Amino acid sequence: MKILILGAGAIGGYVGGRLHQSGAGVTFLVRPARRERLERDGLVIKSTKGDITQKVRTVLVGAEGGPYDVVLLTCKAYDLDSAIEAIAPAVGPNTTVVPLLNGMRHIDVLAARFGDAKVVGGLARVGVALSPEGVILHTSPFAAISFGERDGKPARPALVELGAAIRKSGIDGGVHQNIVQDLWDKWIMLCSLAAMCCLMRGTAGDIMEAEEGEAIMLESVGECRKVAATVGCDPGEKGMATVRGYLTQKGSRFAASMLHDLEKASMVEADHVVGDMIARARKAGVAAPNLRMAYAHLQVYLARRARGGIGRPAL
Repeated sequence: MKILILGAGAIGGYVGGRLHQSGAGVTFLVRPARRERLERDGLVIKSTKGDITQKVRTVLVGAEGGPYDVVLLTCKAYDLDSAIEAIAPAVGPNTTVVPLLNGMRHIDVLAARFGDAKVVGGLARVGVALSPEGVILHTSPFAAISFGERDGKPARPALVELGAAIRKSGIDGGVHQNIVQDLWDKWIMLCSLAAMCCLMRGTAGDIMEAEEGEAIMLESVGECRKVAATVGCDPGEKGMATVRGYLTQKGSRFAASMLHDLEKASMVEADHVVGDMIARARKAGVAAPNLRMAYAHLQVYLARRARGGIGRPAL
């Protein structure tokens, strides 16, 4: 199996590195500067599951070495358009595109470009970051990716083979029979967490210290759940109990990566994670006042960032 991974950043580098370590046929589509560093230093992973440094195969254009059996898309949502252009030459008649992005909007965009049959659902639950030196830092005790057919049918041979490679690499997950529900389950938690962390500028535990913190967090979770229910993807009480447990734990340092990006004055996935949830709520007639407030806050941040106003003293 020929696997192309767009980028060798945090998630792509970790997943691809573990797959390569276990013998899978992995190629990374990277920019020139990243290729130069990888050729010089190798792909370096510092992980709770064991450190590795290894030489990997890289290409600068998608057409090189293609078409591929599987293309793993691990970009940020705001880079989706450029990512599509980068992988397009690598996609052939039998290629399966596996996006590991948050939310749902990217699936429609990818299906419109490559055809509905080529695009499956996928998500990652991997606590990783990329250091300024290009080292992949995996600090959490878990690492899992899931993928599957969006119509709930048995997985195509390419996904079955990818699932076997994932298990061999030591990463949890693999083929998921109901990947759409899994996507919604993660989106409910992430949207609630990102919206509230960014609005209140703190971790989940910090929010619990506010007098109305727990109530506001749970209201936000409820807004997301109602949207999921309108498309038949309510997680059920067991699933919701897990979400509530994570987001209302006192003393928790659990925070969305969007908060870290915001605090660094970086680009954020506001439109894809929070904005699209609100758009779906509006279409379904679901009230989402907490999410609306958080999204407006994020839009103001992006507007200020766009005009270069972040970090400047107020007049």
